[in-house]
Amino acid sequence: MNKIRELQAYIDKSRRIVFFGGAGVSTESGIPDFRSVDGLYSQKYKYPPETIISHSFFAGRPGDFYDFYRDRVIRLDAKPNAAHLKLAELESAGKLSAVITQNIDGLHQAAGSRIVLELHGSIWRNYCVKCGKPHKIEAITGVSGVPTCDCGGVVRPDVVLYEESLDQGVLGQAEKYLREADLLIVGGTSLVVYPAAGLVSLSGAPLILINKSATSQDPRASLLIQDNIGDVLGRITI
Repeated sequence: MNKIRELQAYIDKSRRIVFFGGAGVSTESGIPDFRSVDGLYSQKYKYPPETIISHSFFAGRPGDFYDFYRDRVIRLDAKPNAAHLKLAELESAGKLSAVITQNIDGLHQAAGSRIVLELHGSIWRNYCVKCGKPHKIEAITGVSGVPTCDCGGVVRPDVVLYEESLDQGVLGQAEKYLREADLLIVGGTSLVVYPAAGLVSLSGAPLILINKSATSQDPRASLLIQDNIGDVLGRITI
């Protein structure tokens, strides 16, 4: 495939690659996304998913929030796929500077990546909203209903819900890596969730877009590949 050879050539000559990824990176690990035909947004619930994972819904109906969160968001049995593993290999080889992800599943770290900027947080970090005490994920998965801390406060996941702002420290780090990149690979994201999606415009490096569907950034891509990201990155050699 000519496009794979083109991608290989870009990677071969780059030393500060930054990868920016979304839900499509993890769908091949069995984690459903929110916007594809088979994603969470197309399924029927008592409330729309985008409503359930909002700050106001969490605050007002925490029981319903956790029923959905345990059932549809947490996937403890998910394993890294070829995309996660190849990115970790690129970092280990000194070619990839950072992974910037919109995902909250921790699969990049599970694959071995060390510099992972999680724009939307992680299911693996949880804390008490009252005293701030950190809690393991079992504090949520090991109980039913609303999980609580010893102090009586509600334990919540350290994830960014709708109506909440992204962590400014993580954003600042992401901006730094993007500006210093000599190649930006964007994969598995429709680039519609802002402000995260707007970050890609900060990089002046060649843009490689790997996504099954069209995105708003397609016209400025140096290379556009519409395919599964695991299949594409899995063919790259280092």
